[in-house]
Amino acid sequence: MACADVSELIKFSDSDNAARGGKIGCVGYCMSGTFAFAAAAAFSDRIAASASMHGVRLMTDAQDSPHLDAHKIKGEMYFGCAETDSYAPTEMVDALSAYLAKTEIKARVEWYPGTQHGFVFPKREGLYDKPAAERHWERLFAMYRRCL
Repeated sequence: MACADVSELIKFSDSDNAARGGKIGCVGYCMSGTFAFAAAAAFSDRIAASASMHGVRLMTDAQDSPHLDAHKIKGEMYFGCAETDSYAPTEMVDALSAYLAKTEIKARVEWYPGTQHGFVFPKREGLYDKPAAERHWERLFAMYRRCL
C-alpha cells in the first residue's frame, strides 16, 4: 500500500511544473523508514537517495520484508539507528548491515550512540537528542547533495 501511495506522489510531482522532475530523494522515520526502504527498491529508476531513520521491521522473516527487494535498489541508502530501540533491536540492525554488505548497494548503517527511538523529533520530550538530530540532518542533506 505504501508503494502505491509513493507511485501517486511521483505522478503528482511529475505533473507539477514547479517540481524539477528526474531523480527523487525520500526519507522515512519509524514505520515510514520501512516504506522509504521499500520505495527505494520499487522505484529504483527514480529514487536516487533514500533514508530510514530509526526504521522498524527493516529485516524480518515475513514474505514482504523490505530487505528481500534490496537488490533492486540503484540509489544510495542511509540507515540512522538509535542505540536503544526496542522497535529496531540491535540484532535486526546488525543483521541488516551484514546483509547489505554482501550486496552491491551503496548503503550506510550508522549508530547514534546514547539515543533512543524517536531521537530526531524536538517535541519528543526525554527522547530528543539535539546533537544527534542535527547530525541526521547533515547526513541526509549530504546524501541528497551527492545523489540528486
